[in-house]
Amino acid sequence: METGSSNGAKSPDYDAVIVGGSLAGNTTAILLGREGLRVAVVEKQPDPDAFKRICSHFIQASGVPTIERLDLLDPIVAAGGVRSRIQAWTEWGWLKAPPAEASLGLNLRREVLDPLVREAAASTPGVDLHLGHTATGLVHDGEAVSGVVVRDRDGRERTLRGRLVVGADGRDSHVAEMAGVREKVIPHGRFAYGGYFEGGVPEYAPDSAIWFMDPHWAAAFPTDSDLVFYAAMPTKELLPEFKRDATKALTSFVAGLPEAPPIREARLVEPVLGKVEMPSRERFQIAPGLALVGDAALAADPLFGVGCGWAFQSGEWLADSVAPALHGEESLERGLKRYRRAHKRKLGGHEFMIRDYSSGRKISPPERLLFAAACRDDKVAATFDKFATRQVGPAKTLAKTIPRSIYVNARHAMRRRGEGRPAPAERASSGVGA
Repeated sequence: METGSSNGAKSPDYDAVIVGGSLAGNTTAILLGREGLRVAVVEKQPDPDAFKRICSHFIQASGVPTIERLDLLDPIVAAGGVRSRIQAWTEWGWLKAPPAEASLGLNLRREVLDPLVREAAASTPGVDLHLGHTATGLVHDGEAVSGVVVRDRDGRERTLRGRLVVGADGRDSHVAEMAGVREKVIPHGRFAYGGYFEGGVPEYAPDSAIWFMDPHWAAAFPTDSDLVFYAAMPTKELLPEFKRDATKALTSFVAGLPEAPPIREARLVEPVLGKVEMPSRERFQIAPGLALVGDAALAADPLFGVGCGWAFQSGEWLADSVAPALHGEESLERGLKRYRRAHKRKLGGHEFMIRDYSSGRKISPPERLLFAAACRDDKVAATFDKFATRQVGPAKTLAKTIPRSIYVNARHAMRRRGEGRPAPAERASSGVGA
């Protein structure tokens, strides 16, 4: 690792050096480049068509405004991207917002999405892509990070200096490790397997569906090329059968769901892939001269499909926060602190609730209250949809839904009693009818 002080002897090559040429890194690069700034993107993969292979690919509705700002929504749809609402099966029935109020996310395989976003960055004036280069060290000017040592595939090293260094290199961020950024690792109680199938498209397509099997979980995401991505995320007692035969276990698991999608009528088009260890990783998003975006800043439980959307959003928040400083209008420290505040304010509440569920626990009584009411009442369902697609935070959601959920479930219980069908006692005690 190269360290030391520049002492003002050498001006930066770039305004920003970004390590990681995927969704978060390229979003940051595009928006900084549009500000007239010089940006380097360092990506270890030499192939411009490289893509992330283990990913559900789903982009929550919260990330769509950023994609629109990047002028990528139309190209994504033209490439086969599917605008998709999401519905959830629960023991109380299907939880789905009224069509007029439901939020639209995006489904597009990473095989298509990643090269599209990378090409957009490469074509942005001021942005240089350094493909096939690996970050091997950080340069410091006093306490501040001021550059990145990179090595090409032939072993040649060079230093790229920048007023800002950005770690966009994923949940196992090497940049964060080299910088000694504080982090918290939270164990994860589930594992994940998934694969793309063709044929036998679910009747609710193009909408997506998830199943809360309490505590197991499954999903079906219709996407481009008339494919459906089926995913299972059970707790780890089911891991042995998935390790024995992942394709058989995934097919059997999904086919056994209530109101199951037609996976047995479909054909697997590429191998089922899985990941066993998926701990959540929370890092302090900034350090002197350094910022982290995407999974490098916050790698949450993938069950809720927030990774892709938060990658786009965090890249946008960083670019907006530091652009004035990179133009010399204020200190970089001030811009970085603005980014950290935005990141914490917009994602902190969501991450707290996601982290709590990531242990593999069963649905809690308050969640049962909300799920039951959302299945019975359009107003609760519409508010819950905004929360589930990460457009509003948990505090606002709970303030709006808890009083109405109590009313809706009490009304439901009274109706059942009037019909001579009392709710089970153990559920009535939590204010939730059957």
